[in-house]
Amino acid sequence: MPDSVHTDAQSRGARGRYRFREYHVTTVPDPMALPVYKALCVTGEEHNCGAESGTLHDADELTRWIAEHCAQTGHQHYEQTVRAMLRAEPGAWQ
Repeated sequence: MPDSVHTDAQSRGARGRYRFREYHVTTVPDPMALPVYKALCVTGEEHNCGAESGTLHDADELTRWIAEHCAQTGHQHYEQTVRAMLRAEPGAWQ
């Protein structure tokens, strides 16, 4: 025999309380991997310029590339991507 309270709750859209434990993780840059920097020129009204810096391993090199491209073209808007390898150091369940 079905439980009338349970059936009624199902018809109204049952609600439940869910509790999730948190897993604490700390990320640390991997000292054996160099970060990677890239820039893309996004200056343009109808379409982006599209000039790319290529892969660089130094933020100063990226700034230099942007400065040179800006001096040659007058373009002032860039999208920057920075990628770095990280190592996760697991913590404890809370």
